[in-house]
Amino acid sequence: MAKQEEYNYQRIAEAIEYIREHFRGQPNLAEMARHIHLSPYHFQRLFTEWAGVSPKKFLQYISVEHAKQMLLDGKTTLSDTAHQTGLSGTGRLHDLFISIEGMTPGEFKNGGRNLTVNYRFLHTPFGQALVATTTKGVCFMTFDEDNENALDELFHYFPNAKFLRQSSPHISGIHQVFDSGSNGITRLKLHLRGTPFQLKVWDALLKIPSGRLTSYGVLASQIEQPGASRAVGTAIGQNPVAFLIPCHRVIRANGLVGGYRWGTTRKAAMIGWEAAKFKRYWNEQLDLLEDMLESEDNLKNE
Repeated sequence: MAKQEEYNYQRIAEAIEYIREHFRGQPNLAEMARHIHLSPYHFQRLFTEWAGVSPKKFLQYISVEHAKQMLLDGKTTLSDTAHQTGLSGTGRLHDLFISIEGMTPGEFKNGGRNLTVNYRFLHTPFGQALVATTTKGVCFMTFDEDNENALDELFHYFPNAKFLRQSSPHISGIHQVFDSGSNGITRLKLHLRGTPFQLKVWDALLKIPSGRLTSYGVLASQIEQPGASRAVGTAIGQNPVAFLIPCHRVIRANGLVGGYRWGTTRKAAMIGWEAAKFKRYWNEQLDLLEDMLESEDNLKNE
């Protein structure tokens, strides 16, 4: 299942890149579908099912983002950018509740000495990921198709640790996170190497409520550091655990999506994937509720 989702992600990511590069020409559905060698019908279905919005609405979303940036730069008038503006759609996000257990100051200082780190490469809906864990929890996760680059990043992060290429219960738990058919709330442990300020920011990211995005300024206020938006942004950029600590849910105060350590295309795909998963979950809950009500009505009429 994970490999198929990863393959679908690769195709949707290619489509997203095509839309980003050609939005000025406002390509139609057939042109988008042709680029990834699918029929318009299958492309429409796959894109909407995977990303949570139709290709047309995503195109409009990209156009609006670009128009906003042009206006903010102050180099063009409203009339010059109006033709690029369409309707934007943003989906709701579901919560992923994760407990944080920070490393001791000594562990942080010595670069992981006396720590044994297990790691594995996993197939995810967003491409290949390298995941690493200690006995206490997940300590590292990155997206990179190049194994050597990913391992170099991990080894640099824990220069003095002992590394074993093997699975662990914490790594197995990550599969549940990416299981699109799983409706339960997955609870994982994180074992993070960070400063007290970084841990505070990462903890605040985990508390972004379902259906919300936040900005750097709002996040700074939530940790009682209202003047530290730039420092908050730096801490977000140093997040060592991709996706599980949802820094992809932070956007700029002006509504622009902003950058992302693992690529803006991947960030857009993550938000769409979460929105689609959230929508499926609540549709199932509504179906269950309707079945229960129907059963109660039948009992009353008997």
